[in-house]
Amino acid sequence: MTTAQPLMGRDPELAELRRLFDEAAAGRGSSLVVRGEAGMGKTALLDALRREAVARDALIITAAGVESECELAYAVLHQALHPLLDRTAGLPELQRLALRRAFGQEDGPADLYTVALAALELITDAAVDRTVVALFDDVHWIDTPSADVLAFIGRRIGGERVFAMGTTRTVSLTDPLRRTGLPELYLRPLDAESAAALLDSTAPTLAAPVRDRLLAEAAGSPLALVELPRVWDGSAVDQEMMPLTTRLETAFAARTAQLGDAARVLLTVLAADVTCDTGRLLAAASTVARREVGTPELQEALDADLVELARTGLRFLHPLMRSAIYSRAPLTVRLDAHTALADQLTDLPDRELWHRASAVLGTDEDMAVRLEAYATRCRSRGALMSAVTGLRRAADLAESGTRRTSLLLHAAELACEVGRRSDAADLAAQADTRLLGPVESGRLAAVQEVVAPGLLGDVRRIRALVEQSGDAREAGDTTLAVHLLWRAASRCWWACAAPDVRQAVADAVPAIGLDPDDPRRLGILAFAQPEVHGREVLTRTAGIAPERARGPMTHFLSSAAVILGDYHRASGYVRAAAAACRDSGQLALLARVLGAGNWGRIWTGEWDLVRTEAKEAARLAEETGDSFWVLSANADLAMLAAQRGESAEAEAVALEGLASPLLKGVGFMHCALQHARGVAALSAGRYEEAFALLRRLYEPSDPAFHDMRWHAAPDLADAARHLGRQDEAQVILGGLEEMAQRLPSPMLRMCRAYVRAVLAPDDTAEQLFKDALAEDVPPWPPYHGRLLLAEGVWLRRRHRAARARESLRAARDRFDALGARHWSERARQELRAAGERSGSSTRPVRETLSAQELQIANLAAEGLTNRQIADRLFLSHRTVGSHLYRIFPKLGITTRAQLGAALGTVLVGASASGRP
Repeated sequence: MTTAQPLMGRDPELAELRRLFDEAAAGRGSSLVVRGEAGMGKTALLDALRREAVARDALIITAAGVESECELAYAVLHQALHPLLDRTAGLPELQRLALRRAFGQEDGPADLYTVALAALELITDAAVDRTVVALFDDVHWIDTPSADVLAFIGRRIGGERVFAMGTTRTVSLTDPLRRTGLPELYLRPLDAESAAALLDSTAPTLAAPVRDRLLAEAAGSPLALVELPRVWDGSAVDQEMMPLTTRLETAFAARTAQLGDAARVLLTVLAADVTCDTGRLLAAASTVARREVGTPELQEALDADLVELARTGLRFLHPLMRSAIYSRAPLTVRLDAHTALADQLTDLPDRELWHRASAVLGTDEDMAVRLEAYATRCRSRGALMSAVTGLRRAADLAESGTRRTSLLLHAAELACEVGRRSDAADLAAQADTRLLGPVESGRLAAVQEVVAPGLLGDVRRIRALVEQSGDAREAGDTTLAVHLLWRAASRCWWACAAPDVRQAVADAVPAIGLDPDDPRRLGILAFAQPEVHGREVLTRTAGIAPERARGPMTHFLSSAAVILGDYHRASGYVRAAAAACRDSGQLALLARVLGAGNWGRIWTGEWDLVRTEAKEAARLAEETGDSFWVLSANADLAMLAAQRGESAEAEAVALEGLASPLLKGVGFMHCALQHARGVAALSAGRYEEAFALLRRLYEPSDPAFHDMRWHAAPDLADAARHLGRQDEAQVILGGLEEMAQRLPSPMLRMCRAYVRAVLAPDDTAEQLFKDALAEDVPPWPPYHGRLLLAEGVWLRRRHRAARARESLRAARDRFDALGARHWSERARQELRAAGERSGSSTRPVRETLSAQELQIANLAAEGLTNRQIADRLFLSHRTVGSHLYRIFPKLGITTRAQLGAALGTVLVGASASGRP
């Protein structure tokens, strides 16, 4: 890589940047976060990449985070996209409008992910003509909405001619990139040889003792090796205990000693707003200095080698120079600087507001009100963390303790919405609990449910939520009352709470006065006492068609249907709830909806959906920082792998999940993962192991004991049948009959019929197999196929080969259609034993596609355009096109019109039926 000046000791890093640049130029884009302490040369490395991009005629997009602007929503994104804004006419109207609203050019709401999609489209469209190199310096000071958008883009440029690089300091709790999962390169101090070479190139005449001392003091910091020799006077022994950063700041500040008063004022004003253009900067400095500040002072600052000319103004040569000058300026000068800048920025109201807020000492209720209004605007633009920052500063300025606490709670609630638990916890901790009324106490409890949930089965916590719900209801806040009760009910179900605790939650529902068909009421009752209220909930949800259940309430319906075992109806609700999340850009909620809702689809046979949407849920949960829902999605994938006969993968995923500390006290997740392990052993023919694993679900002292254990009854029965332990299984599953009577859900009815048949003595088995296969419930392909297989085996062993072959053929074809190859092969073995040859199992062509490719192919087969698919999956339309370009050859087709048939019927190898 060509550089204007060699970067000593950075050859490996430069080689890596060259490699990534080459990859991007070839259409394999990527992103890289370069981390390092202040002074390690991050900006120098970024500048080297910039020069390489210029030499290779790449399109350069660049922006830098600025400490004074980190609270301004989308400030850095606007910087970055400025060269591309003339391309917005080619965006869909919704995305174009979202960008204008995000940048304050038009009033109205804009969710963050629509803004992110618009930015992604602009960048990937530009990359069609030239390789795009996106450079972001000082990411640790980028405003949070911009950082979220840039991370979103960084994860989605793998198939584009784009290379994005950001520089930031070593990770901290406030680092906006700490949860993104983007590739990182840590910039370490220079080795001894490189450090010596750099020092000799910048200060070749140093005496040996001074040289050795400076090398020791610099500790491999390139910035220190360049800057310390300029101020070294041999008297720095007293600074030995000062951190290197502080010493560098002192060195930079010392350079201002030779400047005139007006030039120092100019630098202080610049330090207060480094994005200010030269005209406003000089005008503001003139106001503060009370004399004209112009070209002579500008030249004086340049000669001090602290700043350089930028596009429209000045910039410090290093961020430490800015902090050194600002922190050491007199307080009155800093306050005057913010006031003068505010006067110059009246056409940019958000920047003006923050400068006026920065000029306030003490409290100022009027300013607090203005900042609260700013937070409201930010929220409508999808910039929730900018809204949090505004509310935090408003709380600092509020004149009453009650008002301050209310603002802090509001900020904590918004931080919870975007999964920023540490921020929310910090804000909640500052609230004065002595000033909380019943509503505020409930709001704080809701925040604590997110930031510090503790053990889900904590009885005192559940009862406290019920009590706080009642207090909120009496105070007139029904929405909060419902939310707190929903939290209590959720705890009951996830942790399998004691009956009296569940009863207390259910007893609190009538007082809220919800309509009998209100999805929130149905969800709370289902989670609190499924065996008591499940019949009513199933009856009422039967009258609420999924297509009518749009909006946020659908999540309650889908959750209730899943835990009650009404999996077919749940699938429709999940589809509706997911569509609502996609429409509103709620990626965190989408991850939860898909992670929880796809469990039921395993038994309804919608395995393609499970594979694609569980993978999507895990990816989105990782992006939004919600590790629990990554585990939930992986539980779906573990069970799917187990059902498909991929036992080793299922076992590995399940064991990884069970080892997570996040699962402590979460009964259902233990149950689900243990169930997946049992099915994996069963499908591999390890029946003793399967029986041992599955029986644990029915032992009250085991962490896996949970209401959902009954859904594993068919698997335990199968293991018992193979081992000849039917009587033991009958005892273990003795409560299933009563449970299915109390809660006649489709899943429980199917499980009861299955267990009756598989565990039946010979004299009643034939009729019970017929009854189970004729059970009046929607189809359950995996269990239906296994019932047919069990019936076929039973018939063959009684020398009724013709009837056995009918059942075994049907089982084989059912498993082939599902892609359950292990079960399919077992059916073929039994068919051969019954006297019929059968071809080897086949693999649907769609299984050659990755999860995302399959998702895109299915949506294209439904008739969606590339842009519509891109909007649905939060991708660029060019990425969708690239996927389809690779999908067509895999499926052996050439047009979109052929997708439906290819996905539905085409198989690799033998015929679809597998018949001889």
